[in-house]
Amino acid sequence: MSLLHLFGVNTGVGAQIKERRARLYRVAYSWCHDRALADDLVQEALARGLSHLHQLRDPMQMDSWLFKILHNCWRDCLRCQKDFQDVEDMEDYLYAHDETPERINSRTQVVDRVRAAVALLPIGQRQVLTLVDLEEFSYNQVAEILAIPVGTVMSRLCRARIALKQTLIELAPVTKNTVLRIVK
Repeated sequence: MSLLHLFGVNTGVGAQIKERRARLYRVAYSWCHDRALADDLVQEALARGLSHLHQLRDPMQMDSWLFKILHNCWRDCLRCQKDFQDVEDMEDYLYAHDETPERINSRTQVVDRVRAAVALLPIGQRQVLTLVDLEEFSYNQVAEILAIPVGTVMSRLCRARIALKQTLIELAPVTKNTVLRIVK
């Protein structure tokens, strides 16, 4: 006597449910990426399906009905896990993804490029650029500090930014340029 007979399920419907177990497992595994959890989800979905088999109106819709039950089991599982998320795991994740050697190296390269580009500017432009953009002084404050007119501050700043942009473009790492051609 099989377990399905204990639930009062005829063997035809029981065989259909057994056939769908592998498909349910594949989907559950693709959702959670954990073999044990996927197996538990499928078992729970099948148990719920068997206990509520009388609610299945159209036997032709058994696939969608079982997958809907599986989806509900997955949502229930997520709800339970959300309440008990481990703080240490979250900290490990944040620290592991915060500063990587690649990011540090990339940031260092960018800083070095910007410093080199600023160093190439004439001293007047360099002074205005650093005071306005790095130290966040107003144009009037920079004019007072350097004892020059505000208009001169603005023009030097404009020329410094244009030169800096051009220099940074030239100092950028060389990438393979894609040449487009017209094909007739």
